[in-house]
Amino acid sequence: MENKTVASSPFAIKNIRLFIAFRVFFNARFYYPVFTILFLDFGLSIEQFALLNMVWAITIVCAEVPSGALADILGRKNLIITTSLLMVLELALLAFVPLGNGTLIFWAFLFNRILSGLAEAMASGADEAIAYDSLVEGGIQDAWPKVLSLQMRVRSFASIATMTLGAFAYDPKAMNAVLSWCGSDHILDQQTTMRFPIYLTLVLAIFATITAFKMVEAAPEKTTTRCNTRAAFKKTMEAGKWILRTPFALVIILFGMYFDHILRMIVTMTSQYFRLINLPEASFGIIGSMIALLGLVTPKIAEYMAEHYSPKTNMLIIFAINMFGLFGLTGFYPYWGLIPVALIFIGLTFVSFFTSHYLNKITESSQRATVLSFKGLAFNLAYGFIGLTFATLIATLKQENVTLHPGWTAEQVANLAFIDGIGYFPGYAIVGIILVISFSAWHLKGRNIKELRPIPAQSDQATSSEPPSVKQHK
Repeated sequence: MENKTVASSPFAIKNIRLFIAFRVFFNARFYYPVFTILFLDFGLSIEQFALLNMVWAITIVCAEVPSGALADILGRKNLIITTSLLMVLELALLAFVPLGNGTLIFWAFLFNRILSGLAEAMASGADEAIAYDSLVEGGIQDAWPKVLSLQMRVRSFASIATMTLGAFAYDPKAMNAVLSWCGSDHILDQQTTMRFPIYLTLVLAIFATITAFKMVEAAPEKTTTRCNTRAAFKKTMEAGKWILRTPFALVIILFGMYFDHILRMIVTMTSQYFRLINLPEASFGIIGSMIALLGLVTPKIAEYMAEHYSPKTNMLIIFAINMFGLFGLTGFYPYWGLIPVALIFIGLTFVSFFTSHYLNKITESSQRATVLSFKGLAFNLAYGFIGLTFATLIATLKQENVTLHPGWTAEQVANLAFIDGIGYFPGYAIVGIILVISFSAWHLKGRNIKELRPIPAQSDQATSSEPPSVKQHK
Protein backbone atom coordinates (compact mmCIF):
# COMPACT_ATOMS: atom_id res chain seq x y z
CA MET A 1 0.00 0.00 0.00
CA GLU A 2 1.34 3.43 -0.96
CA ASN A 3 2.38 5.62 1.96
CA LYS A 4 1.39 9.26 1.87
CA THR A 5 3.13 12.04 3.70
CA VAL A 6 0.45 14.15 5.35
CA ALA A 7 1.19 17.87 5.02
CA SER A 8 1.06 19.95 8.20
CA SER A 9 -0.85 22.78 6.50
CA PRO A 10 -2.34 23.28 3.04
CA PHE A 11 -0.36 26.50 2.72
CA ALA A 12 2.91 24.64 3.24
CA ILE A 13 2.32 23.09 -0.21
CA LYS A 14 3.97 25.06 -3.00
CA ASN A 15 1.17 24.48 -5.52
CA ILE A 16 -1.40 25.89 -3.10
CA ARG A 17 0.58 29.11 -2.68
CA LEU A 18 1.05 29.35 -6.44
CA PHE A 19 -2.65 28.65 -7.02
CA ILE A 20 -3.61 31.59 -4.80
CA ALA A 21 -1.04 33.84 -6.48
CA PHE A 22 -2.23 32.83 -9.95
CA ARG A 23 -5.86 33.53 -9.08
CA VAL A 24 -4.88 37.00 -7.86
CA PHE A 25 -2.77 37.89 -10.89
CA PHE A 26 -5.33 36.49 -13.34
CA ASN A 27 -8.48 37.99 -11.83
CA ALA A 28 -7.45 41.31 -10.24
CA ARG A 29 -7.76 43.65 -13.22
CA PHE A 30 -7.27 47.39 -12.97
CA TYR A 31 -9.83 48.23 -15.66
CA TYR A 32 -12.83 46.52 -14.04
CA PRO A 33 -14.32 49.69 -12.45
CA VAL A 34 -14.27 51.44 -15.85
CA PHE A 35 -14.96 48.40 -18.02
CA THR A 36 -17.91 49.74 -20.03
CA ILE A 37 -16.55 53.27 -20.24
CA LEU A 38 -13.23 51.91 -21.54
CA PHE A 39 -14.89 50.44 -24.63
CA LEU A 40 -16.75 53.67 -25.32
CA ASP A 41 -13.72 55.91 -24.90
CA PHE A 42 -11.84 53.83 -27.45
CA GLY A 43 -14.60 54.85 -29.88
CA LEU A 44 -16.91 51.84 -29.80
CA SER A 45 -20.70 52.06 -29.52
CA ILE A 46 -22.97 50.42 -26.95
CA GLU A 47 -24.16 48.00 -29.65
CA GLN A 48 -20.57 47.01 -30.45
CA PHE A 49 -19.90 46.61 -26.72
CA ALA A 50 -22.83 44.17 -26.42
CA LEU A 51 -21.76 42.28 -29.54
CA LEU A 52 -18.16 41.92 -28.36
CA ASN A 53 -19.17 40.55 -24.97
CA MET A 54 -21.49 38.06 -26.62
CA VAL A 55 -18.51 36.89 -28.68
CA TRP A 56 -16.62 36.54 -25.40
CA ALA A 57 -19.36 34.35 -23.90
CA ILE A 58 -19.68 32.22 -27.04
CA THR A 59 -15.92 31.65 -27.09
CA ILE A 60 -16.00 30.42 -23.50
CA VAL A 61 -18.92 28.10 -24.22
CA CYS A 62 -17.16 26.57 -27.24
CA ALA A 63 -13.80 26.14 -25.49
CA GLU A 64 -14.86 25.33 -21.93
CA VAL A 65 -15.27 21.54 -21.93
CA PRO A 66 -12.59 20.68 -24.54
CA SER A 67 -10.09 22.69 -22.51
CA GLY A 68 -10.99 20.74 -19.38
CA ALA A 69 -10.51 17.45 -21.16
CA LEU A 70 -7.17 18.63 -22.52
CA ALA A 71 -6.16 19.62 -18.98
CA ASP A 72 -6.87 16.09 -17.75
CA ILE A 73 -4.99 14.55 -20.69
CA LEU A 74 -2.22 16.98 -21.67
CA GLY A 75 -1.61 18.33 -18.18
CA ARG A 76 -3.11 21.04 -15.99
CA LYS A 77 0.12 23.04 -15.84
CA ASN A 78 0.31 23.27 -19.64
CA LEU A 79 -3.23 24.66 -19.77
CA ILE A 80 -2.47 27.22 -17.06
CA ILE A 81 0.65 28.39 -18.91
CA THR A 82 -1.38 28.73 -22.10
CA THR A 83 -4.00 30.71 -20.20
CA SER A 84 -1.39 33.15 -18.93
CA LEU A 85 0.12 33.68 -22.38
CA LEU A 86 -3.35 34.33 -23.84
CA MET A 87 -3.91 36.93 -21.14
CA VAL A 88 -0.68 38.68 -22.12
CA LEU A 89 -1.75 38.73 -25.78
CA GLU A 90 -5.29 39.97 -25.11
CA LEU A 91 -3.99 42.92 -23.08
CA ALA A 92 -1.18 43.74 -25.48
CA LEU A 93 -3.75 44.19 -28.24
CA LEU A 94 -5.52 46.96 -26.33
CA ALA A 95 -2.35 48.44 -24.89
CA PHE A 96 -0.77 49.10 -28.29
CA VAL A 97 -3.60 49.37 -30.86
CA PRO A 98 -3.38 52.76 -32.67
CA LEU A 99 -6.28 55.15 -32.16
CA GLY A 100 -8.26 56.91 -34.87
CA ASN A 101 -9.20 53.94 -37.05
CA GLY A 102 -12.59 52.65 -35.87
CA THR A 103 -12.42 49.46 -37.92
CA LEU A 104 -8.96 48.57 -36.63
CA ILE A 105 -10.02 49.26 -33.03
CA PHE A 106 -13.12 47.08 -33.38
CA TRP A 107 -11.06 44.17 -34.73
CA ALA A 108 -8.52 44.62 -31.93
CA PHE A 109 -11.31 44.41 -29.37
CA LEU A 110 -12.85 41.45 -31.19
CA PHE A 111 -9.62 39.46 -31.00
CA ASN A 112 -9.21 40.66 -27.42
CA ARG A 113 -12.61 39.17 -26.52
CA ILE A 114 -11.80 35.89 -28.29
CA LEU A 115 -8.43 35.56 -26.55
CA SER A 116 -9.99 36.55 -23.23
CA GLY A 117 -12.72 33.93 -23.65
CA LEU A 118 -10.16 31.25 -24.47
CA ALA A 119 -8.10 32.24 -21.43
CA GLU A 120 -11.16 32.10 -19.16
CA ALA A 121 -12.13 28.69 -20.51
CA MET A 122 -8.66 27.21 -20.10
CA ALA A 123 -8.27 28.61 -16.59
CA SER A 124 -11.62 27.17 -15.56
CA GLY A 125 -10.95 23.92 -13.73
CA ALA A 126 -7.26 23.46 -14.53
CA ASP A 127 -5.90 25.62 -11.72
CA GLU A 128 -8.41 24.25 -9.20
CA ALA A 129 -7.65 20.68 -10.27
CA ILE A 130 -3.89 21.01 -9.85
CA ALA A 131 -4.34 22.65 -6.44
CA TYR A 132 -6.88 20.12 -5.15
CA ASP A 133 -4.77 17.19 -6.35
CA SER A 134 -1.87 18.65 -4.36
CA LEU A 135 -4.03 18.48 -1.24
CA VAL A 136 -5.00 14.89 -2.03
CA GLU A 137 -1.33 14.00 -2.46
CA GLY A 138 -0.63 15.63 0.91
CA GLY A 139 -3.49 13.74 2.55
CA ILE A 140 -5.39 16.90 3.57
CA GLN A 141 -8.05 17.30 0.90
CA ASP A 142 -10.55 18.25 3.63
CA ALA A 143 -8.63 21.54 3.92
CA TRP A 144 -9.95 22.70 0.53
CA PRO A 145 -12.56 25.07 2.09
CA LYS A 146 -9.73 26.80 3.97
CA VAL A 147 -7.79 27.20 0.72
CA LEU A 148 -10.83 28.61 -1.07
CA SER A 149 -11.52 30.97 1.82
CA LEU A 150 -7.97 32.38 1.93
CA GLN A 151 -7.82 32.59 -1.87
CA MET A 152 -11.01 34.65 -1.97
CA ARG A 153 -9.86 36.94 0.82
CA VAL A 154 -6.48 37.56 -0.81
CA ARG A 155 -8.28 38.30 -4.10
CA SER A 156 -10.46 40.77 -2.24
CA PHE A 157 -7.39 42.59 -0.93
CA ALA A 158 -6.02 42.68 -4.47
CA SER A 159 -9.35 43.89 -5.87
CA ILE A 160 -9.46 46.76 -3.40
CA ALA A 161 -6.05 47.92 -4.56
CA THR A 162 -6.55 47.36 -8.28
CA MET A 163 -10.02 48.90 -8.52
CA THR A 164 -9.08 51.98 -6.55
CA LEU A 165 -5.82 52.51 -8.42
CA GLY A 166 -7.37 51.57 -11.78
CA ALA A 167 -10.18 54.13 -11.54
CA PHE A 168 -7.70 56.75 -10.31
CA ALA A 169 -5.24 56.08 -13.14
CA TYR A 170 -8.06 56.25 -15.71
CA ASP A 171 -9.07 59.79 -14.66
CA PRO A 172 -6.94 62.43 -16.48
CA LYS A 173 -7.79 65.07 -13.85
CA ALA A 174 -6.46 62.85 -11.07
CA MET A 175 -3.32 61.97 -13.00
CA ASN A 176 -2.66 65.62 -13.92
CA ALA A 177 -3.07 66.57 -10.26
CA VAL A 178 -0.39 64.01 -9.37
CA LEU A 179 1.92 65.36 -12.09
CA SER A 180 1.36 68.92 -10.86
CA TRP A 181 2.13 67.87 -7.28
CA CYS A 182 5.36 66.31 -8.57
CA GLY A 183 6.28 69.61 -10.24
CA SER A 184 5.59 68.57 -13.85
CA ASP A 185 3.80 70.82 -16.35
CA HIS A 186 2.90 67.90 -18.61
CA ILE A 187 -0.84 67.52 -19.28
CA LEU A 188 -2.38 64.10 -19.96
CA ASP A 189 -5.63 63.65 -21.90
CA GLN A 190 -8.26 60.91 -21.68
CA GLN A 191 -6.89 59.02 -24.68
CA THR A 192 -3.61 58.65 -22.85
CA THR A 193 -4.84 57.81 -19.35
CA MET A 194 -7.46 55.33 -20.53
CA ARG A 195 -4.63 52.90 -21.34
CA PHE A 196 -3.01 53.12 -17.89
CA PRO A 197 -5.27 50.45 -16.28
CA ILE A 198 -4.50 48.21 -19.28
CA TYR A 199 -0.74 48.68 -18.86
CA LEU A 200 -1.02 47.82 -15.16
CA THR A 201 -3.07 44.69 -15.87
CA LEU A 202 -0.53 43.64 -18.50
CA VAL A 203 2.09 43.61 -15.74
CA LEU A 204 -0.14 41.27 -13.72
CA ALA A 205 -0.47 39.02 -16.79
CA ILE A 206 3.31 38.69 -16.92
CA PHE A 207 3.35 37.80 -13.21
CA ALA A 208 0.61 35.21 -13.84
CA THR A 209 2.75 33.63 -16.56
CA ILE A 210 5.78 33.41 -14.27
CA THR A 211 3.58 31.83 -11.57
CA ALA A 212 2.17 29.27 -14.01
CA PHE A 213 5.65 28.12 -15.04
CA LYS A 214 6.54 27.52 -11.38
CA MET A 215 3.64 25.12 -10.77
CA VAL A 216 4.31 21.38 -10.54
CA GLU A 217 1.93 18.59 -11.55
CA ALA A 218 0.72 16.93 -8.36
CA ALA A 219 0.39 13.55 -10.09
CA PRO A 220 2.42 13.66 -13.30
CA GLU A 221 1.82 10.00 -14.04
CA LYS A 222 -1.84 10.80 -14.65
CA THR A 223 -1.22 13.52 -17.20
CA THR A 224 1.24 11.93 -19.59
CA THR A 225 -1.33 10.33 -21.87
CA ARG A 226 -0.74 11.18 -25.50
CA CYS A 227 -3.11 14.00 -26.37
CA ASN A 228 -5.28 13.63 -29.45
CA THR A 229 -8.75 14.61 -30.55
CA ARG A 230 -10.21 11.17 -29.96
CA ALA A 231 -8.85 10.99 -26.42
CA ALA A 232 -10.15 14.47 -25.60
CA PHE A 233 -13.59 13.59 -26.97
CA LYS A 234 -13.68 10.33 -25.01
CA LYS A 235 -12.64 12.10 -21.82
CA THR A 236 -15.35 14.70 -22.35
CA MET A 237 -18.05 12.11 -22.96
CA GLU A 238 -17.03 10.11 -19.88
CA ALA A 239 -17.22 13.18 -17.65
CA GLY A 240 -20.55 14.19 -19.16
CA LYS A 241 -22.05 10.74 -18.53
CA TRP A 242 -20.71 10.77 -14.98
CA ILE A 243 -22.43 14.09 -14.28
CA LEU A 244 -25.73 12.91 -15.76
CA ARG A 245 -25.62 9.67 -13.72
CA THR A 246 -24.47 11.30 -10.50
CA PRO A 247 -27.53 13.04 -9.05
CA PHE A 248 -25.74 15.35 -6.61
CA ALA A 249 -23.20 16.54 -9.20
CA LEU A 250 -25.93 17.43 -11.68
CA VAL A 251 -28.02 19.18 -9.04
CA ILE A 252 -25.15 21.27 -7.68
CA ILE A 253 -24.22 22.39 -11.20
CA LEU A 254 -27.88 23.23 -11.87
CA PHE A 255 -28.23 25.29 -8.68
CA GLY A 256 -24.92 27.03 -9.33
CA MET A 257 -25.93 27.81 -12.91
CA TYR A 258 -29.26 29.23 -11.74
CA PHE A 259 -27.73 31.57 -9.19
CA ASP A 260 -24.64 32.50 -11.19
CA HIS A 261 -26.28 33.68 -14.41
CA ILE A 262 -28.72 35.98 -12.61
CA LEU A 263 -26.20 37.47 -10.20
CA ARG A 264 -23.42 37.80 -12.78
CA MET A 265 -25.77 39.60 -15.18
CA ILE A 266 -26.53 42.17 -12.48
CA VAL A 267 -22.85 42.58 -11.63
CA THR A 268 -21.91 43.39 -15.24
CA MET A 269 -24.44 46.25 -15.25
CA THR A 270 -23.54 47.92 -11.95
CA SER A 271 -21.94 50.99 -13.55
CA GLN A 272 -25.22 51.90 -15.29
CA TYR A 273 -27.15 51.16 -12.08
CA PHE A 274 -24.81 53.45 -10.11
CA ARG A 275 -25.47 56.30 -12.55
CA LEU A 276 -29.21 55.91 -12.09
CA ILE A 277 -29.01 56.08 -8.29
CA ASN A 278 -27.17 59.41 -8.56
CA LEU A 279 -23.62 58.26 -7.87
CA PRO A 280 -20.78 60.14 -9.62
CA GLU A 281 -18.58 58.13 -11.95
CA ALA A 282 -15.49 59.14 -10.00
CA SER A 283 -16.84 57.11 -7.06
CA PHE A 284 -17.14 53.81 -8.94
CA GLY A 285 -13.64 52.64 -8.07
CA ILE A 286 -14.08 53.49 -4.40
CA ILE A 287 -17.46 51.72 -4.34
CA GLY A 288 -15.89 48.67 -5.96
CA SER A 289 -13.17 48.67 -3.31
CA MET A 290 -15.74 48.96 -0.52
CA ILE A 291 -17.68 46.02 -1.93
CA ALA A 292 -14.43 44.08 -2.24
CA LEU A 293 -13.99 44.53 1.51
CA LEU A 294 -16.89 42.13 1.91
CA GLY A 295 -14.66 39.52 0.33
CA LEU A 296 -12.48 39.62 3.45
CA VAL A 297 -15.37 38.30 5.55
CA THR A 298 -17.71 36.42 3.18
CA PRO A 299 -15.36 33.48 2.42
CA LYS A 300 -14.88 32.78 6.14
CA ILE A 301 -18.65 32.71 6.56
CA ALA A 302 -18.93 30.35 3.59
CA GLU A 303 -16.23 28.13 5.10
CA TYR A 304 -18.21 27.90 8.35
CA MET A 305 -21.42 27.16 6.43
CA ALA A 306 -19.73 24.41 4.40
CA GLU A 307 -18.55 22.71 7.59
CA HIS A 308 -21.73 23.06 9.66
CA TYR A 309 -24.70 23.25 7.27
CA SER A 310 -26.08 20.87 4.69
CA PRO A 311 -25.94 21.70 0.96
CA LYS A 312 -29.72 22.19 1.01
CA THR A 313 -29.52 24.76 3.80
CA ASN A 314 -26.69 26.63 2.08
CA MET A 315 -28.62 26.82 -1.19
CA LEU A 316 -31.68 28.21 0.61
CA ILE A 317 -29.54 30.86 2.31
CA ILE A 318 -28.12 31.92 -1.05
CA PHE A 319 -31.64 32.12 -2.48
CA ALA A 320 -32.77 34.39 0.37
CA ILE A 321 -29.79 36.70 -0.18
CA ASN A 322 -30.47 36.62 -3.91
CA MET A 323 -34.12 37.68 -3.53
CA PHE A 324 -33.43 40.46 -1.01
CA GLY A 325 -30.84 41.84 -3.41
CA LEU A 326 -33.01 41.62 -6.52
CA PHE A 327 -36.09 43.19 -4.91
CA GLY A 328 -33.90 45.91 -3.42
CA LEU A 329 -32.43 46.76 -6.82
CA THR A 330 -35.85 47.43 -8.35
CA GLY A 331 -36.34 50.48 -6.08
CA PHE A 332 -33.32 52.34 -7.51
CA TYR A 333 -32.95 54.09 -4.16
CA PRO A 334 -30.33 56.88 -4.28
CA TYR A 335 -27.25 55.84 -2.28
CA TRP A 336 -29.20 53.22 -0.29
CA GLY A 337 -29.26 51.22 -3.51
CA LEU A 338 -25.71 50.13 -2.70
CA ILE A 339 -27.06 47.69 -0.07
CA PRO A 340 -28.79 45.34 -2.58
CA VAL A 341 -25.68 45.53 -4.79
CA ALA A 342 -23.61 44.34 -1.82
CA LEU A 343 -26.04 41.44 -1.31
CA ILE A 344 -25.65 40.46 -4.97
CA PHE A 345 -21.87 40.32 -4.61
CA ILE A 346 -22.15 38.30 -1.38
CA GLY A 347 -24.46 35.83 -3.09
CA LEU A 348 -22.09 35.46 -6.05
CA THR A 349 -19.18 34.73 -3.70
CA PHE A 350 -21.19 32.03 -1.94
CA VAL A 351 -22.14 30.45 -5.27
CA SER A 352 -18.51 30.29 -6.39
CA PHE A 353 -17.39 28.86 -3.05
CA PHE A 354 -20.02 26.13 -2.66
CA THR A 355 -20.04 24.87 -6.25
CA SER A 356 -16.25 24.50 -6.13
CA HIS A 357 -16.31 22.88 -2.69
CA TYR A 358 -19.01 20.31 -3.41
CA LEU A 359 -17.89 19.36 -6.93
CA ASN A 360 -14.24 18.94 -5.95
CA LYS A 361 -15.32 16.87 -2.97
CA ILE A 362 -17.14 14.23 -5.03
CA THR A 363 -15.07 14.21 -8.23
CA GLU A 364 -12.10 11.91 -8.82
CA SER A 365 -8.78 13.44 -9.83
CA SER A 366 -8.74 11.75 -13.26
CA GLN A 367 -11.68 13.82 -14.50
CA ARG A 368 -11.73 16.78 -12.11
CA ALA A 369 -10.73 19.45 -14.64
CA THR A 370 -13.25 18.15 -17.19
CA VAL A 371 -16.11 18.12 -14.69
CA LEU A 372 -15.25 21.65 -13.55
CA SER A 373 -15.22 22.69 -17.19
CA PHE A 374 -18.73 21.28 -17.62
CA LYS A 375 -19.70 23.50 -14.71
CA GLY A 376 -18.17 26.50 -16.49
CA LEU A 377 -19.93 25.55 -19.71
CA ALA A 378 -23.31 25.41 -17.97
CA PHE A 379 -22.70 28.73 -16.21
CA ASN A 380 -21.72 30.52 -19.41
CA LEU A 381 -24.54 29.02 -21.46
CA ALA A 382 -27.00 30.37 -18.92
CA TYR A 383 -25.19 33.71 -18.82
CA GLY A 384 -25.34 33.96 -22.61
CA PHE A 385 -29.05 33.11 -22.53
CA ILE A 386 -29.94 35.75 -19.95
CA GLY A 387 -27.75 38.31 -21.72
CA LEU A 388 -29.53 37.77 -25.02
CA THR A 389 -32.92 37.74 -23.30
CA PHE A 390 -32.20 40.95 -21.40
CA ALA A 391 -30.91 42.69 -24.53
CA THR A 392 -34.09 41.71 -26.38
CA LEU A 393 -36.22 42.90 -23.46
CA ILE A 394 -34.42 46.26 -23.34
CA ALA A 395 -34.86 46.75 -27.11
CA THR A 396 -38.60 46.03 -26.76
CA LEU A 397 -38.99 48.37 -23.80
CA LYS A 398 -37.11 51.13 -25.63
CA GLN A 399 -39.50 50.85 -28.57
CA GLU A 400 -42.46 51.08 -26.20
CA ASN A 401 -40.96 54.11 -24.46
CA VAL A 402 -40.36 55.90 -27.75
CA THR A 403 -44.05 55.45 -28.56
CA LEU A 404 -45.23 56.52 -25.11
CA HIS A 405 -42.79 59.43 -24.72
CA PRO A 406 -42.05 60.84 -28.21
CA GLY A 407 -40.45 63.98 -26.79
CA TRP A 408 -37.87 62.17 -24.66
CA THR A 409 -34.19 62.03 -25.49
CA ALA A 410 -32.54 58.74 -26.41
CA GLU A 411 -30.79 58.71 -23.02
CA GLN A 412 -34.07 59.14 -21.12
CA VAL A 413 -35.69 56.35 -23.14
CA ALA A 414 -32.73 54.01 -22.52
CA ASN A 415 -32.65 54.80 -18.77
CA LEU A 416 -36.36 54.05 -18.32
CA ALA A 417 -35.99 50.82 -20.30
CA PHE A 418 -33.13 49.78 -18.02
CA ILE A 419 -35.15 50.54 -14.88
CA ASP A 420 -38.15 48.60 -16.19
CA GLY A 421 -35.90 45.74 -17.30
CA ILE A 422 -34.39 45.31 -13.82
CA GLY A 423 -37.92 44.96 -12.50
CA TYR A 424 -38.29 41.63 -14.32
CA PHE A 425 -35.42 39.95 -12.43
CA PRO A 426 -37.26 39.01 -9.18
CA GLY A 427 -40.08 37.29 -11.06
CA TYR A 428 -37.61 35.49 -13.30
CA ALA A 429 -35.68 34.33 -10.23
CA ILE A 430 -38.83 32.98 -8.52
CA VAL A 431 -39.92 31.02 -11.59
CA GLY A 432 -36.37 29.70 -11.97
CA ILE A 433 -36.03 28.47 -8.40
CA ILE A 434 -39.38 26.65 -8.61
CA LEU A 435 -38.16 24.76 -11.68
CA VAL A 436 -34.74 24.01 -10.17
CA ILE A 437 -36.14 22.78 -6.85
CA SER A 438 -38.78 20.65 -8.59
CA PHE A 439 -36.18 18.96 -10.78
CA SER A 440 -33.74 18.51 -7.90
CA ALA A 441 -36.35 16.97 -5.58
CA TRP A 442 -37.22 14.44 -8.27
CA HIS A 443 -33.62 13.75 -9.27
CA LEU A 444 -32.23 13.31 -5.74
CA LYS A 445 -35.32 11.30 -4.72
CA GLY A 446 -35.24 12.51 -1.13
CA ARG A 447 -31.59 11.64 -0.40
CA ASN A 448 -30.29 13.39 2.71
CA ILE A 449 -26.70 14.35 1.99
CA LYS A 450 -24.54 14.61 5.08
CA GLU A 451 -21.07 13.56 3.99
CA LEU A 452 -19.40 13.93 0.62
CA ARG A 453 -16.92 11.44 -0.80
CA PRO A 454 -15.35 11.01 -4.24
CA ILE A 455 -17.62 9.02 -6.55
CA PRO A 456 -15.73 6.72 -8.96
CA ALA A 457 -16.15 7.50 -12.63
CA GLN A 458 -17.04 3.85 -13.21
CA SER A 459 -19.89 3.95 -10.71
CA ASP A 460 -22.47 4.21 -13.48
CA GLN A 461 -21.52 0.70 -14.51
CA ALA A 462 -21.70 -0.79 -11.05
CA THR A 463 -23.94 -3.75 -10.53
CA SER A 464 -25.23 -2.48 -7.20
CA SER A 465 -28.90 -1.65 -7.04
CA GLU A 466 -27.99 1.61 -5.33
CA PRO A 467 -27.69 4.33 -8.00
CA PRO A 468 -24.47 6.37 -7.95
CA SER A 469 -24.96 9.27 -5.62
CA VAL A 470 -23.62 10.86 -2.51
CA LYS A 471 -24.01 8.34 0.31
CA GLN A 472 -25.55 9.13 3.67
CA HIS A 473 -23.43 8.49 6.73
CA LYS A 474 -24.37 8.82 10.37
